[in-house]
Amino acid sequence: MDKIRIFGGTPLRGVIPIGGAKNAALALMPACLLTDETLSLSNLPHLVDITTMANLLSQHGVSMSLNGHAANGGHTGRVLELTAANISNTTAPYDLVRKMRASVLVLGPLLARCGQAKVSLPGGCAIGTRPVDLHLKALEQMGARIQVEGGYVVADVPGGRLKGAHVVFPQVTVGGTENTLMAAALADGETVIANAAREPEVCDLAHCLIAMGAKIDGLGSGTLHIQGVERLHGAQYSVLPDRIETGTYAVAAAITRGDIELVGARRDLMQSVEKVLVECGAVIEDTERGFRVCADRTRLTGVDIMTEPYPGFPTDMQAQLMALMATADGASMITETIFENRFMHVPELARMGARVNVHGASAIVRGVPKLSGAPVMATDLRASVSLVLAGLAAEGETVVNRVYHLDRGYERVEEKLAACGARIERIKDGDAAE
Repeated sequence: MDKIRIFGGTPLRGVIPIGGAKNAALALMPACLLTDETLSLSNLPHLVDITTMANLLSQHGVSMSLNGHAANGGHTGRVLELTAANISNTTAPYDLVRKMRASVLVLGPLLARCGQAKVSLPGGCAIGTRPVDLHLKALEQMGARIQVEGGYVVADVPGGRLKGAHVVFPQVTVGGTENTLMAAALADGETVIANAAREPEVCDLAHCLIAMGAKIDGLGSGTLHIQGVERLHGAQYSVLPDRIETGTYAVAAAITRGDIELVGARRDLMQSVEKVLVECGAVIEDTERGFRVCADRTRLTGVDIMTEPYPGFPTDMQAQLMALMATADGASMITETIFENRFMHVPELARMGARVNVHGASAIVRGVPKLSGAPVMATDLRASVSLVLAGLAAEGETVVNRVYHLDRGYERVEEKLAACGARIERIKDGDAAE
């Protein structure tokens, strides 16, 4: 199993290109199931989760063509064309779905287009239950008959077409909003989604569906109105920049007390993260190609953080900010309100000298003058990158084990960091450490 080895203590300086958003792409790709014409997606990141989704769609009968390449160190040249002219299979099997939670996003499109679906209950990172019951209840309101049998969601639509409904989510659910949104695009009548997720990735999906002929109002608000149409057509659409990758590399600049320009990034997508970084002491300035994060001329101080649904502070940045707070002056409190079990990185950071005490859903972080390199183990996607960030700031050698989690969400992470001066390398499975 691959490892990442880091010799820390070097301030990072340089340029990092930001790729397309993984979480947006994973919802955009299943949208191809809603039409028999071609959906062309550009700015697609090259990640393990994207490959898993492509494999899942392929076994449903979707034909694909990958054109272009990573241009100038970025991803704008990569274009994936998906055509679901003939859906040959409406079962999403366990061996594919277990690898990634977003696989459940084929459920809504398959029900809307084919009137039936059999989808394995999903897998993914072990950071909490993240139940799909909210997805299922919404689809049942739209007329689907759903049973859970042998670990599979077995669903069909009497009469073949879903009906518009007034769906009120008891809690904000990104995946539930996306599944319902895609299903509603082809349903008879109007669907209203109340307490809808407002994340940029949800808006990106809605913009893509509109480009395919869907009728959707209320983008960016907590209430979406979808007027179902008879059919959707193909479209060309560019995936928005990844705000979590952007935030992660912004933290890399801050935690190493460096200066990095993030090319292709959008500040408007990470305002809550920017607010924390600026309050902490980092300087953020626009550039012609994106923006730069500089922390080489100031001392950083601890800041309290609470994760919340968008536009609040994202749970997917909590582990990275904890690593940063571990190196800042003073104390900070980090409260996790989205997922349980999302402090699994704390014992690993503690191995590197971080002072963190967990009390229920909150963690008190007291900054230390310097972290120390150590062998550590990644437990999930965002925890793994937090350990890489800590390693960049630590004295000595850090080896991050089980980095397959990292490859699910970050493309060429060691190359991007090395280009800014990081002493970092990937140790392939079977290679002997020097």
